Amino acid sequence: MGIEQFLQTAQPPELGPARRQGAQSTAEIGRALGEKVSPLLRATVLLWHDHLNEAHEIVQDVDSADGSYLHAIMHRREPDYGNAKYWFRRVGQHPCFKELVSEAEKILPGEKALLGRLISRGNWDAFAFVDACEQAASAKLTREQEQLLRRIQAAELRLLFDRFNQ
Repeated sequence: MGIEQFLQTAQPPELGPARRQGAQSTAEIGRALGEKVSPLLRATVLLWHDHLNEAHEIVQDVDSADGSYLHAIMHRREPDYGNAKYWFRRVGQHPCFKELVSEAEKILPGEKALLGRLISRGNWDAFAFVDACEQAASAKLTREQEQLLRRIQAAELRLLFDRFNQ
């Protein structure tokens, strides 16, 4: 299995902590990745496959905007929305945000109100995305909107994966 195939699953990761059917085990991930990949790439794959605790063990020791970004995603999924926002404050303006704006615009063409909340003056609003995930968890958004948010989160993880897989 090539490393990029780890992100080719039937469904994108859940917004919360649920494990999806078909997610790879940590043992399978470990065998396939070996020791040659960066901690950030390993943590991204673990998050994609719903291993939040294992990803957390890695990213809590990475003191960078990239490590903080993965740390924020892990807490957003946990869900610990306040802690996710703390880590996004540490991220600042991440290089992936610009591309994430483009991805969100492709995913949400019929959801102008939701898109308007997530993109402020042309910039990605990670805090608004945390709020939207919290609203989805409390059933304040439709099931279709939740699925769209899952697609945005998948795009976010793919962008980070590509960044770390260079």
